[in-house]
Amino acid sequence: MEYDELVVAVAQHAPVPGDVAENARRAADVVSEAGDADLVLFPLLSLTGYDLDRLAEQACWVTADDPRLDVVREASRAHGVTAVVGAAWLGPDGRRLLASVALSPDGSVDVVGKQYPSRAERELFEPDEPAPPLDVRGWRVALAVCYDAAAPEHALRAARRGADVYAVSALYTEGQEGRLDVHPAARAMDHRMYALVANLAGAGPGWRSCGGSGVWHPDGRRVVAAGAGPRVVTARLERAELDRLRADDRRAGYRG
Repeated sequence: MEYDELVVAVAQHAPVPGDVAENARRAADVVSEAGDADLVLFPLLSLTGYDLDRLAEQACWVTADDPRLDVVREASRAHGVTAVVGAAWLGPDGRRLLASVALSPDGSVDVVGKQYPSRAERELFEPDEPAPPLDVRGWRVALAVCYDAAAPEHALRAARRGADVYAVSALYTEGQEGRLDVHPAARAMDHRMYALVANLAGAGPGWRSCGGSGVWHPDGRRVVAAGAGPRVVTARLERAELDRLRADDRRAGYRG
C-alpha cells in the first residue's frame, strides 16, 4: 500500500567514540522521541563515530545478531519507525561493510554498504554491490553511504529501481559546505525524488563537521536544515509533489 505522506526525521548526531552500546541507546531515544516519523536517518558510522583507527577494536564492529542493537529494534517495533543507523558491519559471511543498517518495525534488517569507499576505508571495508530500495510504508527508499552521493551513477541506479527517497548517511566536514549544498539538491532534482542527508555532528581525528543535515524537495530546493551541532529535523514528504513533477517531465518528453 502506498501512503500519500511519509514523515522523516534526520538526526545530526555526535556519537560517543567507539561506544556502540551507548550510541545504540541514544539512537533508540531519538526513535522514541521522533513523534509521528516513519523513518529516522542517522549519519555515517553513527554507532562508533568516524575514526578508522578505532575500528581495530573488535567491539566496534556490529553483527546481525548483535544484542547491542536490541534497544533500537525495540524502539523501532514499539513506534512503527524504520531506523537507519551507521555501522562498521561484519556479515555472517565475513564481509566487512561501511554500512547503513535499516531496522524495520517488523524486525527485518537490511544492510547497505558503501559502494565507493575512500583509499583509507578500502583497507578495512570492501565495496558493496547496488541494493534495491527499501519499502517504508509504500515509499521506496534508497540508502547511500557518504561519497556514494557524490557519484551520479549511484543515484541514477536508485532512480531506475523506482526510488522515491534518496537517504544519505554522511560525513561532510568544514570546507565541504558547497558539496553538501549541491549533492543532494542535484540528485533530488535530476531524478525527481526527495533527498535526505544525515551528517555527523561534532569532530573527530582530523575533521570537524560542517553540520547542514536536511531534506531536499524533488525540485532541488532545501526543505529543512539542521544548522550546526547535534539536532533532529523533520519533514513531511508528499507523494503528490513527486507525481506532479514526474508528470511534468513526462509531458515534456523527459520520462518514459
